[in-house]
Amino acid sequence: MRNGIGDFVRRNPTIVLGMALLAFAGVVAIAAPLITGDPLAISTGDRLRAPDAEHWFGTDTLGRDVFARTVYGARISLAVGLSVAALSVTIGLMIGLIAGYYRWIDAFIMRFMDAMMAIPSILLAIALVAVTKGGLAIVIIAITIPEIPRVVRLTRSVVLSTRELAFVEAAIASGSRDFKIIRRHLLPSTIASLVVLATYVIAAAMLSEAALSFLGVGVPPEIPTWGNMISEHRLYLARAPWTIFFPGAFLTIVVLAVNLLGDGLRDRLDPRLARRM
Repeated sequence: MRNGIGDFVRRNPTIVLGMALLAFAGVVAIAAPLITGDPLAISTGDRLRAPDAEHWFGTDTLGRDVFARTVYGARISLAVGLSVAALSVTIGLMIGLIAGYYRWIDAFIMRFMDAMMAIPSILLAIALVAVTKGGLAIVIIAITIPEIPRVVRLTRSVVLSTRELAFVEAAIASGSRDFKIIRRHLLPSTIASLVVLATYVIAAAMLSEAALSFLGVGVPPEIPTWGNMISEHRLYLARAPWTIFFPGAFLTIVVLAVNLLGDGLRDRLDPRLARRM
């Protein structure tokens, strides 16, 4: 058993490293109330304090603990990344299966997907915030919509190649129902590719959320997120660099971990996927 684990680590170092970093981020996010204080607590007497034994990451312009805000910010980033990946993969999978299997509707669906890919998530978020009250749900929707076409195109390409295989053609010729063919033969062939793509969607969603929050059209500023923290203190970079460095570093590490996991899974599950993406 021990040798098996050791062999897996040696053969898949990127998967192990990515999973370890993500597990650490997840544990920190879940246990935030146990390991730190209130991220919204204001102490005007402690404004812009450098990191010390009391405030490990220093304080910001309102005297709020940067460590507490950074830890709680992990919750938002991970929630956005996982939610966007789940929604985009679920919706894109269903549309991609239909587009790849039914030739008569394929052209219409793919032209619509091409039009969706032309919508930048930032502009979409600005439009949605302008007509709504904003919030986390709006940010997730705004980031999910532009990600769906990527999933559709990948799913469709896998289905088109699998549909030409002998066992699928035999199932069609035998009169099997379309739903049965899709569920038993086409859907399983897309799983490996979608698992890999989902990791990249998570990373892209986290960066998009940070960018939207930085521009002021993402999560409301009173909610601690890494993007909000960087946006609020960009003018204090020279005077208090810790207010930007720590949230930026955590965002970089988590996104890097997701990308490492995705690269490792791609090589492990489907080496040919690198040529498709």
